[in-house]
This record gives sequence, C-alpha cells and structure tokens, in this order.
Amino acid sequence: QVQLVESGGGLVQAGGSLMLSCATSERTLGNYVVGWFRQAPGKERAFVGAIRRSSGATYYADSVKGRFTISRDDAKNLVYLQMNSLKPADTAAYYCAARNWAPSTRDYEYDYWGQGTQVTVSS
Repeated sequence: QVQLVESGGGLVQAGGSLMLSCATSERTLGNYVVGWFRQAPGKERAFVGAIRRSSGATYYADSVKGRFTISRDDAKNLVYLQMNSLKPADTAAYYCAARNWAPSTRDYEYDYWGQGTQVTVSS
C-alpha cells in the first residue's frame, strides 16, 4: 500500500502561482507513474497531468498546458505540480495518484491516491 500526501494548496488571486507537492514516506515514489487530477464542486474528477518514472516525461491536459509543470525529485520522494497563471476555472481539489505502468488520463487506472488539497483562485 502506497500512501500519498498532497500539500501546498491555498487561496491565490487570478494570475498567481502555487506549487503543490505529492509525498510518500512508505515506498520509493520513483517506482511509480504519478498523475495529478482535480475535482471542482459538482464536476467529475479530471486529469491534469502525469509524469513517467525513469524518463520523467510529462503529459498535460489541454486546459493546463503551458501553465502547469510537473516534476519529480526521486531522491526526496516528491512530485511537484507548479501552477502558473492561475485562473478561477482552476479552482478545485487537487489529488495526486500513483500507478505502476504507463501514464494514463483515466483516474480508475491509478491504484493509490492522496487525500487532496484545495486550490481556490479568486478573480
């Protein structure tokens, strides 16, 4: 069982930036693909982006491409989601998730999930 913990959420004005972190202390996060998802009130959980293990190649949803960046520091067992040029539409609970195989945009293909961290962007 892999336990993930997100941190770094908060309230920010439109145009601002936040960095979210995803951490685990129980397993080597570098062995897993890590994805980021978000869920706004009344909406389904949506794919934000993912990062491969080893190569660190990244993939993003069109809605965040060019504004969000995922990176990983395997030595620290951390994966980051840097969010720039934030918009009110980015307001949501953000979750990190891990799986063993290739990156996926489908949330049900991820085996382990964090509890989420709230991001609120004011206009």
